[in-house]
Amino acid sequence: MQYKLELPFKRETTAGLRVYDRLELSGPVLVARDQAHQRLSALLSAGKELPVALAGQTIYYMGPSATPPGRAIGACGPTTSARMDDFTPAFMDCGLLATIGKGPRSKEVAQAIIKNQCVYLVAFGGCGALYATRVVSQKIVAFPELGPEAVLWLMVKDFPVIVGMDCLGGSIFA
Repeated sequence: MQYKLELPFKRETTAGLRVYDRLELSGPVLVARDQAHQRLSALLSAGKELPVALAGQTIYYMGPSATPPGRAIGACGPTTSARMDDFTPAFMDCGLLATIGKGPRSKEVAQAIIKNQCVYLVAFGGCGALYATRVVSQKIVAFPELGPEAVLWLMVKDFPVIVGMDCLGGSIFA
């Protein structure tokens, strides 16, 4: 199926999505990678408040390139999701409903997706320039000292992805 969906997701929406569904997403998306995940995880482990709420949100694993004049962002293609697998189940337990990246995920992430009725969305590698045209704005919201690994809010419009893993255990990587 093909859907145009508004973000943030509701659990009923993620629970109804199936592997190979094609989506065009519009709305806010968090961006976080390795270093940001480590810091967020450390805050969670210490029982401290996170600088951004994860409940209902989507995290895109991406490192932006420099922003050219007149654009909202530079090329912003996906990075390898498996690098965030150690952190993802805890984030999903905190209410994170979707992640966007490329490549397969671990058994632990697959189990967390099922348990929490989440989805893993696959972005297309090599399409960073295309994705940049779908970003309306960006804003650093946490850890600005991390530079390109800071946590960002992106506002996206018609951002194309496919469902790579669903909450019934379906996976395009099986």
